[in-house]
Amino acid sequence: MTLCELHAKDVIQLKTGENLGRVDDLVFSEKTAGIEKLILHGRPRLFGLLGRDADLEIAWADVRRIGADVVMVETTPPPERPGRRWRQGGIFM
Repeated sequence: MTLCELHAKDVIQLKTGENLGRVDDLVFSEKTAGIEKLILHGRPRLFGLLGRDADLEIAWADVRRIGADVVMVETTPPPERPGRRWRQGGIFM
């Protein structure tokens, strides 16, 4: 499997079913040349004009399965991004 093939797959968190994004980069071990981490770039804020959220690093040990369309990981979910949320009744919080 190439990085291009891996980049085309969505990364799904097993506990919540949340789509964390797609693999943007890999970190390799200098000693073993094995993959240590998957790097997912943070989501853009306001189309990238306000920067991005922090990158998400997922340890290779947390990868459970690589399927035809998705990469399943079991890791702690990323912290919620502060901001406005839609609440019942049409009121912003």
